[in-house]
This record gives sequence, structure tokens and C-alpha cells, in this order.
Amino acid sequence: MRRTAPGQGLTGLPGDGAVVIDVHSHYVPAGWPDLGEGQPWLRVDSEREAMIMVGATEFRPVRPNAWDAGVRLADMDDDGVTRQVVSPTPLFFGYELPGARAAKVARIFNDLALEICQPSQGRLLPFAQVPLQDTDAACRELDRCRESGHLGVEIGNHVGDRDLDDEGVVTFLQHAASIGMPVFVHPWDMPTSPRLDRWMARWLTGMPAETHLSVLAMILGGAFDRLPDSLRICFAHGGGSFAFWLGRLENAWHRRGDLIAKSQLPPSAYVGRFSVDSVVFEPSALRLLVDTLGASQVILGSDYPYPLGERPVGQVVHRSDSLSDHDRAAILHGNAERFLGLP
Repeated sequence: MRRTAPGQGLTGLPGDGAVVIDVHSHYVPAGWPDLGEGQPWLRVDSEREAMIMVGATEFRPVRPNAWDAGVRLADMDDDGVTRQVVSPTPLFFGYELPGARAAKVARIFNDLALEICQPSQGRLLPFAQVPLQDTDAACRELDRCRESGHLGVEIGNHVGDRDLDDEGVVTFLQHAASIGMPVFVHPWDMPTSPRLDRWMARWLTGMPAETHLSVLAMILGGAFDRLPDSLRICFAHGGGSFAFWLGRLENAWHRRGDLIAKSQLPPSAYVGRFSVDSVVFEPSALRLLVDTLGASQVILGSDYPYPLGERPVGQVVHRSDSLSDHDRAAILHGNAERFLGLP
């Protein structure tokens, strides 16, 4: 039976009626079937404590805010958040698996995401995952998830050595655009080395670098030239360092076109083709995003419930004196409504 689409029958909204939509949060189920050797599993330590494991290695502690709709909704009420997009935790993508096995993993987590969001009366909006290494299987799973009630899809920023300009990935993005499913791009599988294995450096430098690289791949690799304007795509963590270094990229496109000018237009011509979230923490960084990409391309995100996320949600937007009331409202909800296709 088709489930009620998220956002329909929405009741009991918090606060004073101001709409706030968070497009960047993650879930972890309270348990899942055995995924096979070397795949993630959950070690339950108590009613309120669990540990994501990969083999015998501890990956990340999690609490009920990762799977309990009641806890999430209470936190949303505290922060004045109306709706929240709930996306997979990238560890579970399974891009290293054979396509058929990854498709099975995607089905398991996508169905569990619906169960987590179901009690929320449409306030929690599920995003799916797909076996992106197998284009046909990814398109089939996206179709299934759209019919089941998912509002969009989260993908990793690369599949092994294949960036987002890879033909198979572009074909998937074309399909997402054709059926009106928004795409949220999240960095994952960051490089590791002795220099990056200190101070959470893989997360503090590797994640922004991965996101920056994936935006470059879509521009310089000509992906945007092959994709329709109707594609709604958003990059996590403020698009990494892209906004700060757009001038360097533009300069290189004009001065070293023999090496990088593969796109039909210079890089600055594509800034209206994608959005970024607001997880940059400082008003000065948010101002740079707005000045570089435009307020219409920045959408509120939090990275809830993880420690490197923003709490209270949206504080960087509320603290940014440089924003007009119109731009603040666009970032808090208007841009998300357009991205998500909400009425």
C-alpha cells in the first residue's frame, strides 16, 4: 500500500508559525539485518547507547536521536525546526559492493528510513540511498523509493575513482531530474594517510576538499552541460571550499584552458545550477556563500544528530546581520521548498 507522502497531512507544527526546513540530517536505524562480512553492524550497549561497528572496529557512537522520531521531533521543537530531511549515514552506501548486493543493502535501509519517519506526521522527510555503482539498479531503486514515499536521494560524491562527471552517474542524475527527485551530495570515503589520521583531519579537511572536488567534476567534466536545468542538486557543508576558491578556478579556466577548459562555459556561469547547505557555522562564511552563489542557492542544513553539526539548528542564519529579511527567509525555508518540490 502506498504510504502517505511526506508533507501531506502535516499537523502540530512548533513555534510561532515561522517555517524552518533543515535539508541536512542523518539517521541510523536501531538495528538491521546482517549485511555480510566486513559490513557495518550495530553494537547495542544500553537502551540509550549504541556503537556503529565495522568488523571489530568502532566507527561512531549513536544515541536514540539517530532513530527515534520522538526524540528528533522534540529537538526540532526546541530549535524551531518545522521539517527535517532525513538522509542515510554515508557509511552505509555500500558502493564498494557488487551492484546486486548493494541494491539489497539500499532496499533494507530505505525501508527502515520510512519506518523511522512514519510517526512524524510528515515533519520528517526521508531521502533514499541507491547502488550508484550500478546505474540501472540505482534508477530502479530510485523509482521504487519515489513510489514508497521518499522525497529525494542522497548520493556520495564519488564511486571509487569515478567522479560525478562519470557517464553512469550522469545518466542517474538525468533520471533523477526526469522524475523530479532532488539530489543531496554528501562527501564520504575521504583519503587517509598518517597526516590525515590526526585531529579528525579527514573530516576537517578531507570532507570540504571532497565536496569542492565533486563540484569541480560537475563543472569542468561537463556534467552540467549534459544535464537539464531541471536537476535540483545540493552539496553538503556549504559546498566545501568552492565558494572561497571560485576566483582561482575561473582564473585557471581562462589562463590554462589547454588543461582544464572542458566545460562549454567558464566556471562562474554554473553557480546557479546547484545549491549548497548552510553548515558553515560562522556568519562571515555564510556571507561569502551568499555573495558568491547568491542567497537563492543556499539552503538551511544542520548535519543533525552528529557532533560536528550545528545546534541549535539555524543559528548561523539567525546571527548573520548581513542578510536581508527576504534572504533570511529564503535560506530558512523558501529555497528548501523549491529544492524539495513542496507546495
